[in-house]
Amino acid sequence: MRRPPLQAASLDGDADEVEAAFYEALQTGDIDKLMACWADEDDIFCIHPGGPRVVGVNAIRATFEAMFTNGGAIRAFPQAVRKVVSVASCVHNLLERVEVLTPEGPTQAWVIATNVYHRTAHGWRMVAHHASPGTTSDIQEIAGPPAVLH
Repeated sequence: MRRPPLQAASLDGDADEVEAAFYEALQTGDIDKLMACWADEDDIFCIHPGGPRVVGVNAIRATFEAMFTNGGAIRAFPQAVRKVVSVASCVHNLLERVEVLTPEGPTQAWVIATNVYHRTAHGWRMVAHHASPGTTSDIQEIAGPPAVLH
């Protein structure tokens, strides 16, 4: 299978740009744009809410293609992002507000996601996306006081 060229972010960009491109691709159902966000490595992985670990570019592409085919675009909107940033990697933990169509009509639910990005020769790329089921009500974040006072 021929892969499209990587175009998610430039070498001068950052993980935030890749994350924005990833969620835009989800919302528009654009598989090529979505896959351009991912690193081209054998050990990248994705875990969808309640699903198995999906490993590798081809397997990840197949799961997103199936989701786009079955339901079209995925209406997921990142909220409340927490970041840990270093020189060559970045971890984002966020709440995704997801709009879903149920038999009773449209509703919203929450998903808790962690996205991991590495700086590669092609710029910043996603190497892991782990999404856990949340709830249909607002998710309350539990956070302690800061450990160091400034």
